[in-house]
Amino acid sequence: MASSRLVAPELAAIKIHGMTRESFLLRSTLAGAAAYGTLSATGLVTRALADSGGGDVDILNFALTLEFLEAEFYTLAADQVKGLSDDETKLTEKLRDDEKAHVDALTATIKDLGGKPVAKPEFDFGGAFGSRASYLKTSNTLEDTGVSAYNGAAPAIESTEVLAAAGSIVQIEARHAALIRLVRNKPPAPSAFDKASEMEAVLAAVKPFIKA
Repeated sequence: MASSRLVAPELAAIKIHGMTRESFLLRSTLAGAAAYGTLSATGLVTRALADSGGGDVDILNFALTLEFLEAEFYTLAADQVKGLSDDETKLTEKLRDDEKAHVDALTATIKDLGGKPVAKPEFDFGGAFGSRASYLKTSNTLEDTGVSAYNGAAPAIESTEVLAAAGSIVQIEARHAALIRLVRNKPPAPSAFDKASEMEAVLAAVKPFIKA
């Protein structure tokens, strides 16, 4: 599928080096969101986690991989993006610190459950930091995708304590998305409900982007 036909081509440009199951799922999530929009991530993640039969540790490791991606994105953005206002720079640093805190919290929770946290993959964000506009657009899409991914994972979580922890993170991710949207002069909450694309359509869109 040509990039000109993608809903979010900036997501298709993100490369994830590391072939854990979690990074593969994240790569699939980003590819599906690139092709059909961020809301498609909900259905994709729900189906993938259900098919895998993974427990809470697997779900948390997927969330950890997502938080690694976002923490790295904002860390690099704070150093590389030119032309941000003082308020936009402070927001970028705040988002960076929040995502790092999410990484620490998920890592600790996985260890508390007796699991092994996944290693941080290597990321390549393409041209996302080439301008203020491209950075904010990619940030907007990543945050929307992150919220949708958490929503997709939530039904598969078994522990009420883990569900509460994930819920506390996804609320912050949603606020991140709203803040970035406001900076871009976009509606902070454009839809009343989170809808998912049909699984078959998402898989057809994802396939060209997965190199395994």
